[in-house]
Amino acid sequence: MFTRNTLVAIAVVGPFLGAHPAALPSLGGVAFAAPAHGIAMHGDLKYGPDFKHFDYVNPQAPKGGELRRSFEGDFDSFNPFIVRGTADPASAMIYDTLMVGSADEPFSEYGLLAETIETPPDRSWVTFTLRPNARWHDGKPITAEDVVWSFETLRDKGRPIYRNYYASVDKVEKTGERSVKFTFKPGTNRELPLILGQLPVLPKHYWQGREFDKPTLEPPLGSGAYKLDSHEPGRRVVYKRVADYWGKDLPVNVGRDNFDVLTFDYYRDPTVEFEAFKAGNYDLRLENSAKNWATGYDFPALKEGKVRKEDIPNNRPSGMQGLAFNTRGPQFGDRLVRVALENAFDFEWSNANLFYNQYKRTRSYFDNSELAATNFPSKAELKLLVPLITHMQPEVFNSQYDPPSTDKIKLRNLLADSARQLERVGWKIDPATKKLKDANGKPFQFEILLNNPLFERVVLPFTKNLERLGIEAKVRTVDTAQYQKRVDEFDFDMIVAVWPESLSPGNEQRDFWSSAAADQHGSMNLIGIKDPVVDSLIESVIAAPDRKKLVTAVHALDRALTWGHYVIPMYHIPYDRVAYWDKFGRPEITPAQGVQVDTWWSKQTGKTPG
Repeated sequence: MFTRNTLVAIAVVGPFLGAHPAALPSLGGVAFAAPAHGIAMHGDLKYGPDFKHFDYVNPQAPKGGELRRSFEGDFDSFNPFIVRGTADPASAMIYDTLMVGSADEPFSEYGLLAETIETPPDRSWVTFTLRPNARWHDGKPITAEDVVWSFETLRDKGRPIYRNYYASVDKVEKTGERSVKFTFKPGTNRELPLILGQLPVLPKHYWQGREFDKPTLEPPLGSGAYKLDSHEPGRRVVYKRVADYWGKDLPVNVGRDNFDVLTFDYYRDPTVEFEAFKAGNYDLRLENSAKNWATGYDFPALKEGKVRKEDIPNNRPSGMQGLAFNTRGPQFGDRLVRVALENAFDFEWSNANLFYNQYKRTRSYFDNSELAATNFPSKAELKLLVPLITHMQPEVFNSQYDPPSTDKIKLRNLLADSARQLERVGWKIDPATKKLKDANGKPFQFEILLNNPLFERVVLPFTKNLERLGIEAKVRTVDTAQYQKRVDEFDFDMIVAVWPESLSPGNEQRDFWSSAAADQHGSMNLIGIKDPVVDSLIESVIAAPDRKKLVTAVHALDRALTWGHYVIPMYHIPYDRVAYWDKFGRPEITPAQGVQVDTWWSKQTGKTPG
């Protein structure tokens, strides 16, 4: 499962507003398909059919004012759904989806464009009925034909994640004036009705005569609460709230989208970007630098109370951020080589000397949640793992994964162990050059590709440790467009990669780890994993009939990934670091998914509601 717009965000820059988690249907034990206002992946919906608003919003939040944000890099397109070009991440928000998720449930969705959702107990199909008043910004109605066209276009011409996400859909058809039915291929995929609920619906009439699969800076036609107002290519994008937005009074929208204007300024240099915040050139910053958080906010506006700096806890999975190996080449195809290199990343030194001890070491692809595998496999997990035992590492069954730690073993001992492992698989030190070489005399060299200079201070100590093994790792930082192109084409040796995870993983895992995605340019299987064990466990996650079995399947998948040593895990924090100029109000409740900036409001618009 992904949140609203995350399908776009992960492929571009990252979330830019509050997350809107999605979810699967809850039919309350009904033995037939009946129209419902929402759907839960497992269990019951929190919000009933007559709910007025989500609990974590302020329904009296005033409308008005401006929120100014920043992005690093640049852009050359307002089409965030395709591989080509570098899209403005915010451009996804102009499109409404069929359903919208709540941020205080693991995975539940409620009607946005869709008035109702219908699906049988086995979830072998789903039907959405559109709201009769749903409108595009040009006033034309949103139709069933738009839904069918959007699905087919994203599947055929969109980023690979859409093909992987929609792979189990057998047929889509208009079944009434305002209804669309999706019929699924044989097999169990209980998440699929919710996946289709996240479909961004695009205007068929607008795209007729235009090429969907090419980047464009032409302001697109949308249906959401905001539309593109103006832009300076590569520098700034301004969105304005649509005064007569058709869905402004829906329960899922009450208390949200409160700013009249959203402005996104682009900065190529992160230092300049940070200085611009301190100067008041933009309003809110989700800080990703531990050094900045610890030392960079000692400036007058903060001391005077004009800027606020807060750690806001969340209960969402941290996902995986790590140094990702590209296993498509021979150098990193050997698991034992990857294990050896993992010893050279000294997290404890980095945390103490670079991060001011703010971070926790990541030990799981689903850290900070019940989905993280701990201890040894349970009996339920073994039922999934034992049939695959001939393809698996024995550690999956008899060990708990724990990254190398210099708190437990001295770095020189870890590196000595790495040297022995590398020699066992054919890499030996050349006495003349002190370089590590293979049997053919080829030196062990590779490039770490970055697009953010902040990571240079993190990876350079890693390369120094590799030097002690006779390995030459060069660090290269490139601009956003070049980086995106090379990553989409898997033209790299190692990168710092991030895979976001939700409280209800599902079909997106195919795009992350499956054999089918490994050769699809633009997919999130950046590593190039082709493992029948991983493929099988992904399908177990997708087919899980209830929450308990989902957690079990995710634990098993987590073990297969960690013991595959496909990445060198880095670090995470269980809270959001938020700094903002003190001119905003925000609800008292922060949901499990963390900060929801789209529920904030401007205090300069009038009396602040209680």
